[in-house]
Amino acid sequence: MPWHARLDLDYQSESRRSVARFRHDGPLRILQSLYPEGDAVCHNVLVHPPGGLVGGDTLDIRVRAAAGSHGLITTPGASRFYRSDGELALQRTELSVEAGARLEWLPLEAICFSGCRAENRLTLRVEAGAELIGWDVTALGLPNAGKPFERGTLQQHIEAPGRWLERGRIDADDRRLLQSPLGLAGQRCLASIFFVAGSPIARARRDAALDAARSLIEAHPLHESAGATSPHAEIIVLRALAPVVEPAMQLLRQVWKAWRAELWGMTSEPPRIWSM
Repeated sequence: MPWHARLDLDYQSESRRSVARFRHDGPLRILQSLYPEGDAVCHNVLVHPPGGLVGGDTLDIRVRAAAGSHGLITTPGASRFYRSDGELALQRTELSVEAGARLEWLPLEAICFSGCRAENRLTLRVEAGAELIGWDVTALGLPNAGKPFERGTLQQHIEAPGRWLERGRIDADDRRLLQSPLGLAGQRCLASIFFVAGSPIARARRDAALDAARSLIEAHPLHESAGATSPHAEIIVLRALAPVVEPAMQLLRQVWKAWRAELWGMTSEPPRIWSM
């Protein structure tokens, strides 16, 4: 029987403390709120107890950060799109950040198993005076475990409406896309980290963030398959291809720390669950 689950997570600022409240329908949960950085930033772990999606499953995740709040969301492990007998497995995530709020969306990777029919949609609604740092990491199969991505499809959609849209379809049968130097060049992990502002980013600030990202890329083993750019006055993006997840995630965490320091003047306290 397919799972249909929904989670609504709201951050509010109450007496200078960011507070999370949520409602759910089906197997989606938020664990206890943590404050490793003090009251201003609320850390939460999003849990999907079944551990993955099969054909017919739908997950709807909606997050809203109200004025003055700062939420950080991660997951305890990878999301998984398993083999489907024909139906689509869909995850829809909508992040809304109101003026004066900050949000960080830092889930672990999504793994597309051979035979899946997956669609992963991420919509970023960031108002003027609000800012968001997020990332998206996708693994095609588990090549080191002898489970390559040999069949199936992934439809990927990342959008900041009216500003930025990245949409693509990966089919395991499309060997030209998967193997060509103009495509994925044999790599099996696609990773992006993005900074989205609701107002144009000052040029000096944008250039400093790009310089920080490019310095980290230059010193990283993925320097030949990663790059940082600003496709819109309100957006900065770093993209990377890697053979497996670990080096891509390492680079993204380095850039996350650098952008937090450069753009927000904040030190970084990695979510506790990352070290477990």
